[in-house]
Amino acid sequence: MDPIIRRALISVSDKSGLIPFAQGLSEMGVEIVSTGGTAQALMEAGISVRSISDLTRFPEMLDGRIKTLHPVVHGGLLARRDLPEHMQTLAEHGIGTIDLLCVNLYPFAQTIAKPDVSLEEAIENIDIGGPAMIRSASKNHASVTVVVHPEDYDRVLEEMRANNGATTLALRQRLAAAAIAHTARYDAMIADFLTSRYLPEEPFPRELSRYTRAQLCRYGENPHQRAAFYREPNVTEPCIGTARQLHGKELSFNNLFDLNAALETVKEFLEAPAAVIIKHANPCGAALGETLAEAFRRAREGDPISAFGGILAVNRVLDAATAEEITGKNTFFEAIIAPGYEAEAIPILTERKKWGANLRLMEVGSLEGWQSKARGMDVKKLVGGMLVQDRDLKIVSEGELKTVTERAPTAEETAELLFAWRVVRHVKSNAIVFTKRRQVIGVGAGQMNRLQSVRLAVGQSGEKAQGAVMASDAFFPFPDGPQAAIDAGITAIIQPGGSVKDQETIDLCNQRGIAMVFTGMRHFLH
Repeated sequence: MDPIIRRALISVSDKSGLIPFAQGLSEMGVEIVSTGGTAQALMEAGISVRSISDLTRFPEMLDGRIKTLHPVVHGGLLARRDLPEHMQTLAEHGIGTIDLLCVNLYPFAQTIAKPDVSLEEAIENIDIGGPAMIRSASKNHASVTVVVHPEDYDRVLEEMRANNGATTLALRQRLAAAAIAHTARYDAMIADFLTSRYLPEEPFPRELSRYTRAQLCRYGENPHQRAAFYREPNVTEPCIGTARQLHGKELSFNNLFDLNAALETVKEFLEAPAAVIIKHANPCGAALGETLAEAFRRAREGDPISAFGGILAVNRVLDAATAEEITGKNTFFEAIIAPGYEAEAIPILTERKKWGANLRLMEVGSLEGWQSKARGMDVKKLVGGMLVQDRDLKIVSEGELKTVTERAPTAEETAELLFAWRVVRHVKSNAIVFTKRRQVIGVGAGQMNRLQSVRLAVGQSGEKAQGAVMASDAFFPFPDGPQAAIDAGITAIIQPGGSVKDQETIDLCNQRGIAMVFTGMRHFLH
């Protein structure tokens, strides 16, 4: 049974919505305990309040630094109601339970935002008792409701009114998670401030929020930029964050970025040996093969000029035959990432060519089942903020394709279109990919208009475009892109659809006997 809220402790800096919330609690017979300015505000509003000193039988001291750090408070928050020994201990010491905690913290962010803030003023605004109480209440959320955001006040009151003064476990769980996130953000702000004041020469601390520094990079994207790589905790998915370096010189910022792009692309293909070559975060080569050596050879053949000096990812243990291909004539790679390496392959890779001594070999473990381990969010940093979104993990299946032309794609074209679609989602938008027999033969990436991306793919493909297919990460606003691809020889197109001029493109394809399917989803990658 959900515990009925009989006593609430309220201590807030942000008093938005405080009075209606406290009035609602009081009307339901909840005893309200409060501190300092919060208690004064409630009393002025005519709400009955018990002071924290009356509860603890101990005065506030040290200019308010010591108010709630007391066994009466934390015992009342932490005692498990389902354990008789806990409740007996409370009774022996005359401690009552605290069933609801409403706390938000000293305004540290607002304080340090002031241009003339002193170090002393900032430190005085580091809350101690508030985070401690929030952690206690959050830990015991099976019995205690913890509220840190004023926008949650009405939801709490609604549940209490609907449940005879209790909240549901589902709500307490959500509120506890939000409360811990609140204190984590608060602690991160304090850490950033103190680091900037006390360690100005160390821009990359050992711990950054919940991330741990894995390495300092020689420099960032460019030599004048400083950089570091941080690892996320508790990740089990095979990824660059869990990879292990077996050989070669230190990874650079750009190496890490490109290795991530290579691995995430090759993870699309588990059904057959696959190889992906990345240059400047875009796939310049990708292919499947009967063997890993064949897959690599075909990936490199797609654009051997761009492949030179690139980053290679494969989806199988890298064997000696593949190592022989990698170290063949006119080849050079900065780094390779693979599930593992046969013992015979490593000396071939590291000793056969001059560049092998510096070649970074990364081992990531088996890729099987990686989708079930995928977690986390995609974060893009902006100046003064960041964008956060779900990772783009959705893959369209054959059954979800919608044929919009008179001619449907053949079974072979459908398989080819699905291959191209899995590659194009890893190309920077505006993205166009031409493929043929499970080999990328042309790529247009990062252009301001989609027609130019098509022209780049056409130019790279040359005569290979005859009988190839085209994938576009978003719809074509005009039929000019498909026109250029059809003129080059492609026979089928996969795209999201959704343009007001879709019908013009459909009509064009019908006139030329081209099959086209819509996916209903796009894959922008910025």
